[in-house]
Amino acid sequence: MRNRLILLPGWGLGSAPLEPLAAALQGLDQRLRVQIEPLPAPGSADLDEWLDELDSALPEDVWLGGWSLGGMLAAELAARRGERCCGLLTLASNACFVARDDWPQAMPANTFAEFQAACAANPAVCLKRFSVLCAQGSEDARGMARLLASAAPVVASEALLQGLALLAAMDTRAALQGFAGPQLHLFGAADGLVPAEAAGALLTLLPDVEVGLIEQVGHAFVVERPHEVAAAIQAFLHEVEDD
Repeated sequence: MRNRLILLPGWGLGSAPLEPLAAALQGLDQRLRVQIEPLPAPGSADLDEWLDELDSALPEDVWLGGWSLGGMLAAELAARRGERCCGLLTLASNACFVARDDWPQAMPANTFAEFQAACAANPAVCLKRFSVLCAQGSEDARGMARLLASAAPVVASEALLQGLALLAAMDTRAALQGFAGPQLHLFGAADGLVPAEAAGALLTLLPDVEVGLIEQVGHAFVVERPHEVAAAIQAFLHEVEDD
């Protein structure tokens, strides 16, 4: 099923941010079947439980991709599946979302801890703030923030906190290095959540994969530039087919 792509959304905002990209991809290539799969809700922050749910729900031998947290999960699932995964696409996904001593190109740990505390205190206010952070770097940041917030689903606070705990714990470097299939990783140059420097760090870690930096966009570039992102993905898929 090399003509099938599964996209996983990011934390908190649901599937709506990926819908323009899915439509743009199918507009470019009617043979490509694009499916947006909601994030699982296993009731814990255990990565294996999240992957177990995704693995059982998704068909094998497809392309796996995702935005932000969704891309990190796609990377882990691709590594788990190995040859049973056609390839991997990540969009505004860092190898580690929270900075570590050996991966400083990420959100500072104290900033993330403050965000977690804010989410525990008032999830609705936190999601609005998150929409603003995602929109940072957009041409119309205020309008983008409103768009993201208005389309966000109602999610139980416990599930939001579990997703944040997972984000804090995840380190996908071993998965990315262990997956031998084709990989494309796209970043936003003005991303307020995933520093642009992460693109260069990832290319150093994985010199044989495709890494791209989209200028003048923030974390929500999948919403702001769906046709540009779709064109980059289509070119990559065709390049892999030709090989």
